[in-house]
Amino acid sequence: MEFSNIEVLQLPDISKLTFKRIHTDYLKVISLTITIIFSALFIVVFLLETNVEEIGMFPYIKHSYFLLIFLFLSLLTAFGIGFSRRKYVLRDKDVTYKSGVLFKKTTTVPFSRIQHVELDEAPVSRIFSLASIRVFTAGDSSDDLVIKGIKKEEALKIKEFINQQING
Repeated sequence: MEFSNIEVLQLPDISKLTFKRIHTDYLKVISLTITIIFSALFIVVFLLETNVEEIGMFPYIKHSYFLLIFLFLSLLTAFGIGFSRRKYVLRDKDVTYKSGVLFKKTTTVPFSRIQHVELDEAPVSRIFSLASIRVFTAGDSSDDLVIKGIKKEEALKIKEFINQQING
């Protein structure tokens, strides 16, 4: 058997792929989740404020309201801007997902490396009939690719398609 290692002269152009956006309802899921978390934080700060006079921390509590409001608005803005950058594409041999505004990330996982695929439905996502696809590859205990914000019916079809591809 003779060894061969031919030079690649033409690389595939991933920018010409037609990426599909995640469902627009996922922005509502993100916003609602952030609102729930920060509402809980506001309640905790409010409860601390009622007892703070005894321990002399009133100025710090007053500033924490402003900090929480700033963080809340910053996260909503950041996720809102980054939302439109979340896209995926399925091809006959792999799945690709890209995201990010400042730090752009593109992940391609070939079906030959996939061990299994999971479909997850978080409580807030379930309200909007959305799901997440988690792709796990060989040699790692964590998920290697997560696509959040897909309609549940479509996510089931994607999971079935990937399972057919990896099971031959």
